[in-house]
Amino acid sequence: MFIDVAKIKVSAGKGGDGAVAWRREKYEPAGGPAGGDGGKGGSVLVTTDTGLHTLMDFRYQKVYQAENGENGRGKKQFGKDGESIVLKVPLGTLIKDQATGRVIADLKEKDQTFVLAQGGRGGKGNAKYTTSTRQAPSFAQAGSMGESREVTLELKVLADVGLIGFPNVGKSTLLSVLSKARPKIADYHFTTLSPNLGVVPVKNGASFVMADIPGLIEGASQGVGLGHDFLKHIERTRMLVHVLDMSGHEGRDPLEDFETINRELKDYHEKLAEKPQLVFANKMDLPMSEDNLLRFKEKYKDLPVFVGSAATTKDLDQLVYAIVEELKDLPYEVQTFDEAYVAEEEDRAPGIVVHKDQGRYKVEGPYIDKLLRSTYFDDRDSLRYFQENLRKNGVVDKLRDLGIQEGDTVYMNDYEFEFFE
Repeated sequence: MFIDVAKIKVSAGKGGDGAVAWRREKYEPAGGPAGGDGGKGGSVLVTTDTGLHTLMDFRYQKVYQAENGENGRGKKQFGKDGESIVLKVPLGTLIKDQATGRVIADLKEKDQTFVLAQGGRGGKGNAKYTTSTRQAPSFAQAGSMGESREVTLELKVLADVGLIGFPNVGKSTLLSVLSKARPKIADYHFTTLSPNLGVVPVKNGASFVMADIPGLIEGASQGVGLGHDFLKHIERTRMLVHVLDMSGHEGRDPLEDFETINRELKDYHEKLAEKPQLVFANKMDLPMSEDNLLRFKEKYKDLPVFVGSAATTKDLDQLVYAIVEELKDLPYEVQTFDEAYVAEEEDRAPGIVVHKDQGRYKVEGPYIDKLLRSTYFDDRDSLRYFQENLRKNGVVDKLRDLGIQEGDTVYMNDYEFEFFE
């Protein structure tokens, strides 16, 4: 089974909390702070694997959680880093944000790796907060939360050559006789419901990868049938071979077929219609094929047409050599039509949101969550550290801009604070 779209949720591990600890050696009655740092949370990474050709594994498991970092310990011992997890995907996989549809990563190179969810940083132990004026800090820093994302994995087939055309024109048969691929073939429409790949050997030792793209129909560019699902696989091919049933034995006119398919390519994306394209006149062993071929050549005088029969394997060498010559001048780098987006560091940074909601002053955000978890409100030094952080990060100034007055209440998660200058 070919699975080319999967929706998953990934969560990186939380960083371990820093420890509050003290030296307790026998001959050190006034031992100082000795709390170690927490370990880093494990990340979720995605890497390409040339041995994979579908997203089947993600059909059954949809949630992936990396390991949390261990908390720090006494004697300045650091917590162990959490174990990262690596998800393997086929070449040609796009990663999209489910909420926005924006492309996060475009994985089209061998062994390409992308950090999909960054593990949280470990918190600092109280040993790190010793200063000349604060000899015995009794607080530590909580570890930060790991990133969490809901994403869509979308596989777009990577091939040198894409076979396009209406259903039942002989694309699967052509692929099977030119390569070792063995797609299911039968005499009815929509035999192929997923792309098939095959390696086509050439006598001089060269080879190329050919993809049998499922048959298109009129309206595919507007999503009729499985149009968008089929068309997206053509994006990653370097060139196209347009297969026509020149016999017209199913009652279709090959000239109209040719115009319809090219119109659908252009309607889907202008660049798709600009791809190099060869025409293969198939089923030339059947009646009416010669008459239709003459009509086609009369209308498209400057278009090179290769004739033959996939079923009888007659006259296929010329097509193969023409493909090889065309590929020589085509770049290997194939761009997707989606705009790839790589998250910048500031996109990942935790924010602080200060706002007024129905007369209530609220301070929220990942950084505030972490700061609250790091604060021991019964300890004077810890409380002072908390207040200094709010001022340093502009929270107090933003509250003033919103019109807060002395004695007003500020809400932070489940905590309520009275505002004083």
